[in-house]
Amino acid sequence: MLRWLRRRSISRLILGGAAPGAPLLALFEKWALMDERGSALLEFAITLPLLVVFVVGIYDFSGAFSQKQKIEQAAQEGAIIAGAQPMSDIASPTSPASLQPVVTAIFNSLAGSGVLPNGTCTPPGTASGPAGLAWTYTISGCPDNLVITIDRGWVSTPGPPVAVGTAVTVTYPYHWRFNRVIQLLIPGASYAAITQVTEKATVHNQM
Repeated sequence: MLRWLRRRSISRLILGGAAPGAPLLALFEKWALMDERGSALLEFAITLPLLVVFVVGIYDFSGAFSQKQKIEQAAQEGAIIAGAQPMSDIASPTSPASLQPVVTAIFNSLAGSGVLPNGTCTPPGTASGPAGLAWTYTISGCPDNLVITIDRGWVSTPGPPVAVGTAVTVTYPYHWRFNRVIQLLIPGASYAAITQVTEKATVHNQM
């Protein structure tokens, strides 16, 4: 359609007696410029959503991987401390005092690495258990729930001889941004807004 209009305008100009040269060249340049601008706008409209999704996707997935590593490190630090704690109070009907340093170490590690915002919650949270030799601590308002499970009866080797250690599991959610920008490409697309990131660390009991 654009080419037809261009040819029609040029024909009118020629048939109307316009002298060849500058007027005809100016008209041609005008139509060419309009065509180039239209193509550029179309290309920009197509590539912009792709670029936004691409950039946010890189940022989001790298953030999720970084949080996974930080939670794994916190679980390892907690397991090292837990393995050195005494077992004498682990079957207590209330939260064992020997596990408080473990929960605090995990909390401080996550707060120091930026996974948990400072000043929004404090350990040890709500304890539930024991389930065998395992206790679960839920720290609320971080702004999400931080869940720490400490199992002092983790069996690393069925034996004989049986080797008993400690398993520390840490769970905290990651909030995705990708689920919002994907709508630019695929309206109505469903993508998880929150993923529970869980990491586990084990160590042999030293006491």
